[in-house]
Amino acid sequence: MNHAPQNCLKNAVKGIVLSMGLIALCLSFYLIFHQDTVAVSSVFGSRILPIYCVETDKPEIALTFDAAWGNEDTELILEILEKYDIRATFFMTGGWVESYPEDVIRIYEAGHELGNHSLSHPDMITLSPDEMRSEILTVHTMVQELTGYNMQVFRPPYGSYNNDVIQTLTECGYYGIQWDVDSLDWKNYGVESIIRTVCEHENLGNGSIILCHNGAEYTAAALEEMICNLLEQGYSFVTVSDLILKENYHIDVTGRQIANP
Repeated sequence: MNHAPQNCLKNAVKGIVLSMGLIALCLSFYLIFHQDTVAVSSVFGSRILPIYCVETDKPEIALTFDAAWGNEDTELILEILEKYDIRATFFMTGGWVESYPEDVIRIYEAGHELGNHSLSHPDMITLSPDEMRSEILTVHTMVQELTGYNMQVFRPPYGSYNNDVIQTLTECGYYGIQWDVDSLDWKNYGVESIIRTVCEHENLGNGSIILCHNGAEYTAAALEEMICNLLEQGYSFVTVSDLILKENYHIDVTGRQIANP
C-alpha cells in the first residue's frame, strides 16, 4: 500500500501546528513588549508583575509611606517633608481614612499623592475577584468623596499579590506598586538602622521606590537625616505617579518598569 498521501497529510498537519505555535509565541512576545496596560508578564507570560522600580536616567526616587495604624507621627513627617519641599506618596487603608480624615485632607492639601492600600488590609490573594474589587473601590470612593482626588496607585497589603490581584487592579484603573528599597522601619530596629538600610541599600538607584510606614516607632525620627543623606547622594524626590510610566512600557522579571523602544 502506498502511504505517501498519508505521510504528506501528517507532514502538512505537523507544519500547520508548528506554524501556529510560532505565531502564538510571536504574539505572546508582542503582547508582552507592546502593551499599554499595567499588567506585564515575566519571560514566558506566566506571571503578572506590579511595579517595583523604574528604569530612568534621571536621579529620581519615590518616598512612600504605608498608613494603616496610628497617626501620632504624621504631623512631624509632613513638617519634615515640607521643610525639604518633598512630595511623597501615602498608601492608606480605608480604616485609616475613616479614623483620620483630617490627616488625609492635610496630606492631600500639602501636595502629596494619595495611594490605595485596601479597605481592611487583608491578604489580597485570599479574596475572590469581587471581594478584591470591594477592597479597592470602597477606599477609592471614600477618598474621592473626602478630597475629590481619584487615586491611581495601589499597594497590596503585606506586598502579597498574584495574577488575579494585578488583573483586578488593572480593571479598576490602578497601577500595582511594590518597592525595591525596604526601610525595615516596621521591625523597630532604631533610627540608625533605618538610615543605613535605606541610604546604603544595594538596590538604591535611579527610579527606586522606598517603603516606609507613618506609624512605625522610629520612622519620623530617622526621616530628616535619611532625606539629607539621599539629597547629598544627588537624588530628587517625586511621587510614585510622577515616577512611573503610564503607557508604552514593559516590566522585566525583577519588577523594573522599562520604556519600550
